[in-house]
Amino acid sequence: MKPGAPPLQSPRLLDQVRERVRYMHYSLKTEKAYLYWVRFFVRWSATQPGGMRHPREMGVHDVEAFLSMMANERKVSASTHNQALSALLFLYRHALDVDLPWLNDVNRPTQKRRIPSMLTKDEVAGLLAHMDGPAALMARLLYGTGMRLMECMRLRIKDVDFDRHVIIVRDAKGGKDRVVMLPRSLATPLRQQLLAARNQ
Repeated sequence: MKPGAPPLQSPRLLDQVRERVRYMHYSLKTEKAYLYWVRFFVRWSATQPGGMRHPREMGVHDVEAFLSMMANERKVSASTHNQALSALLFLYRHALDVDLPWLNDVNRPTQKRRIPSMLTKDEVAGLLAHMDGPAALMARLLYGTGMRLMECMRLRIKDVDFDRHVIIVRDAKGGKDRVVMLPRSLATPLRQQLLAARNQ
């Protein structure tokens, strides 16, 4: 738990996790994922000897058994395995305020390095040519600016500077702001979209 973090208000475990996630300003997607894994972990304990238990009553062997089950029986990917482990780390450290140094020694699976598959310029042009409307404009913005999908979805009018041909991306990954270039070819379609939004 962060020093000076406010005491938890809710007596229920999942609500406590939710409180702490929001206090630490994690994304909504992270909140949903962590709640899913904590719920899964508690329900999994019901299948073990001793029946369903609170995470406070579980320890290193339970966490290791859970993660082993994920890897061996469910055959989850390395990223899914890491997400489950991160959720359990968060649960114990921040929601339950339990110091479990043994969690640092739990082995994390390594992801295989793969060469990314990239579309050629012609393939991208062909793909964009088959799109129309706001979806086409969004696809062109993603391709031309390098913004992430949610950054494009949350784009506000005041963050587009047509004079300098830049877009200010607010609260991007890591909570940082950044500036990306607005391609000149997209300035006119973006102005038209803004006018259409205003008219609507």
